Amino acid sequence: MSRDKTLYTCSECGGTTPKWLGRCPHCQAWNTLTETLAEAGAARNRYSQAGALALNAAQPVTPLSAIEAQEVARTESGLAELDRVLGGGIVEGGVVLIGGDPGIGKSTLLLQALDALQRKGLPTLYVTGEESGAQVALRSRRLGLDHSQVQVLAETQLEKILATTEAVQPAVAVIDSIQTVFSDQLTSAPGSVAQVRECAAHLTRAAKATGIAMVLVGHVTKEGALAGPRVLEHMVDTVLYFEGDTHSNFRLVRAIKNRFGAVNEIGVFAMTERGLKGVSNPSAIFLSQHSEPVPGSCVLVTLEGTRPLLVEIQALVDGGGPNPRRLSVGLERDRLAMLLAVLHRHAGVACADQDVFVNAVGGVRISEPAADLAVMLAIASSLRSRALPKGFIAFGEVGLAGEVRPAPRGQERLREAAKLGFTVAVVPKANAPRQPIAGLEIHAVERIEQALDAVRALA
Repeated sequence: MSRDKTLYTCSECGGTTPKWLGRCPHCQAWNTLTETLAEAGAARNRYSQAGALALNAAQPVTPLSAIEAQEVARTESGLAELDRVLGGGIVEGGVVLIGGDPGIGKSTLLLQALDALQRKGLPTLYVTGEESGAQVALRSRRLGLDHSQVQVLAETQLEKILATTEAVQPAVAVIDSIQTVFSDQLTSAPGSVAQVRECAAHLTRAAKATGIAMVLVGHVTKEGALAGPRVLEHMVDTVLYFEGDTHSNFRLVRAIKNRFGAVNEIGVFAMTERGLKGVSNPSAIFLSQHSEPVPGSCVLVTLEGTRPLLVEIQALVDGGGPNPRRLSVGLERDRLAMLLAVLHRHAGVACADQDVFVNAVGGVRISEPAADLAVMLAIASSLRSRALPKGFIAFGEVGLAGEVRPAPRGQERLREAAKLGFTVAVVPKANAPRQPIAGLEIHAVERIEQALDAVRALA
């Protein structure tokens, strides 16, 4: 059997050349050639399946209304927080890509999940390309998995991995990591764009054809994005990011893409001597431990996927100089500058000559605009050195005209705050409930100046 020929294709004009060049000979563009495979014969297509119709033959089509929609069957992994992020469990034939900083706990989490699935009677396979089998066994001992029956394969060649999965037929297979896997049909080094794309494509097709749930571990760049081509994220069904400070015991798993569940869902874990443990009440991590209210602190009710989450927003306004600094951790820096301008223009709170620092406690990242009102109230509280009332929460988006806009699922946010013992809330008028919530005093506002007046009246 003849092997495929290696060609280099220009991403700009699509031209090919048999060898790599710094400059495309067709369109003269620099650094646009990437390694691809050319088919050995006109009748051969490595992507076609056995028994497929001949090339260029018409294919049968089906009206969408005639296709029977079925619920996706899920298998619980044994880790409730991981199941939450996945949308309820692992899907047969689904492909999951999980990335995170080195040492954050990706391999630990997946080894625990595989062991839990194995104990439920499901065959599993752990393919390691970065460690030896002895190293994986040593980690399992540290995690208390002394008698684990998870099958381990220390291999990096794609063809051998596919042959092993076909022979073993596991229900769930983990590839740790995709950047170490290589195909002998390509001449480039493991981790290159061509190798990552080709290996991920073959593994994805194998998962769909055999029904094996595949989990690919991915490296991240210095900027925190998944290394390799962006098409890698398009191929898979679910993309998870493992976040957290290595100096903290808490880790967050966030779903960025999920074809079988909600996106932006998060799972919260605590790193212990026996591995990662799910945190049933994550709001306790992100709330302050102050015995009495302090200036510059405001509790926000944010949404992470389907879960209302209470997070403490801290602000510090201090005397600056000719070039005052604006620093935010866990919040968008550009949005902070906009909120300071709105606060000055519509509420008369001037911070132009002050250093402003804003932090979301616990290392959580907040991207939704419903945090605007809590951020502005925390800044005003720090500037005036007046603490907000005890048991106070706030949420709502603030526009450039000073209006306070409603946040999605406001009723759920308020009920979650009342359940955790909060007693006072300043929220957008459109989010005010028709029926009172027991134990929660709600102040509905339409503008930022009304919110500041309500806080002053409560103090």
